Amino acid sequence: MPPLRLLLFVALAMVAFAANSLFCRLALRETGIDAASFTTLRLVSGALMLWLLVRLRGGANGGKHGSWASALALFAYAAAFSFAYRTLPAGAGALLLFGAVQATMIGYGLWRGERLGARQSAGMALAAAGLVGLLLPGLSAPPLQGAVLMLASGVAWGVYSLRGRGVANPAASTTGNFLRAVPFALALSLVQLSSASVDAAGAAYAVASGALASGLGYALWYGALPMLRATTAATVQLSVPVLAALGAAAFLGEAITLRLMLASLAVLGGIALVIRSPRRGSR
Repeated sequence: MPPLRLLLFVALAMVAFAANSLFCRLALRETGIDAASFTTLRLVSGALMLWLLVRLRGGANGGKHGSWASALALFAYAAAFSFAYRTLPAGAGALLLFGAVQATMIGYGLWRGERLGARQSAGMALAAAGLVGLLLPGLSAPPLQGAVLMLASGVAWGVYSLRGRGVANPAASTTGNFLRAVPFALALSLVQLSSASVDAAGAAYAVASGALASGLGYALWYGALPMLRATTAATVQLSVPVLAALGAAAFLGEAITLRLMLASLAVLGGIALVIRSPRRGSR
């Protein structure tokens, strides 16, 4: 892939990932759609878009790939994500999500016996301090219930990512997982039927989140991923919470508070130290 095209794929994928937070927050704040319906429409539209892209590329039927366990993790991420954004600002939500994802994946490595060097340990401590600082009580602290839900969403996405490492066909596997996640989302909507509410604007944001920010975003990312080193791929994702915060300020009128700025520097800087420093090996 030519370098300019690779750069474009990566940039568009990061914008798409950040747009998920904006679409969800905008829908749940400004329209009449409920969180369960948003989740269902997002997963259905994402599954259809990914299935279409796989078929257009002449790939195998996505429904034959993936697993029910990964689909459950994907559903848990999407559902907790939607319910969290009923109260969370988009910038703080993206930072909590990203921090939880990386903490889950790094924690799994430690559990498997990986050891951290001094710089990596300092990075972990800095990132943890940033998350704690963001959640401490205060006027600019995010709502606790929404924050807990977003952290749970990040853990679920971390589990999903760990389960997907090393799959032979990431695009087909993601398509299969999205398709399998739809029944879980439909069951959630059925449980929440008494409070269900869908309007045209909310449905449009949910479809945009699923088909564009998720479906096309993942397709672009998986197209670029084979050309990127693992550390480069991990580092470039540090841009997602920043893009989400800037987008929230520009399009949602959310303030970029000093607390959020300092927490972002601590969390993203700490994770960057962990990612960019060489591992010391396993015990």
